[in-house]
Amino acid sequence: MKKVIKTSNAPAAIGPYSQAIEINGMLFISGQIPINPANGEINDNTIKEQTRQVLENINAVLNGAGYTIDDVVKTTCYLTNMNDFPEMNEVYAMYFKENPPARATVGVNKLPKGVMVEIDAIAIK
Repeated sequence: MKKVIKTSNAPAAIGPYSQAIEINGMLFISGQIPINPANGEINDNTIKEQTRQVLENINAVLNGAGYTIDDVVKTTCYLTNMNDFPEMNEVYAMYFKENPPARATVGVNKLPKGVMVEIDAIAIK
């Protein structure tokens, strides 16, 4: 049975979607952007800061559903500037230290609210 996951520790959805959906031991986390859930603002101006906030948001959704970062098996990263790839990778590696998930990174023209990075994730227990 499909379960909608919602936590106040991550930003509320800015459109008609759920923060995450859990079904059959799998968690599908919607794309997270660097919105600070405490104030609803985008406080970060560098790719490193934005990536950190995005991964903190993903972590909050994971925790809200009873998962951990180690349960993540796949991510997709969206960057508005592929030149930011090395710096995004540097921060990403701090969160996925051992046995990182499968991943795709895609260069895109634009992201919601003018942010530099968005990441979605799939986790399995």
